[in-house]
Amino acid sequence: MSKGGQNSFRDLRQPAAQEAPKISFPCPYPLKVVGDATEDFPARVCQVVVRHDPDFDEATMQVIDSRNGRFQSVRVTITATGEQQLKQLFDELKATGLVHMVV
Repeated sequence: MSKGGQNSFRDLRQPAAQEAPKISFPCPYPLKVVGDATEDFPARVCQVVVRHDPDFDEATMQVIDSRNGRFQSVRVTITATGEQQLKQLFDELKATGLVHMVV
């Protein structure tokens, strides 16, 4: 027992409180955008990304088709400048109606 009569051990049945990792901005920030496989899906993702990171290089974008061809994932790395930029980017990607998930 520690001073004051309190046990210094943590109850392992309860998960430890975890804080979100701290990010130092600006930084490279990889994203994987998953959505319906349409002809214009990669271009639509790129348009949104460029609005939030004007220096984004489209040549670095990777497009991967799902096994059955129904979905595509677009992988990009942006220069993240802050949490507000990321939230607005995520919101605009979801608003396209084509995006199912942003990781």
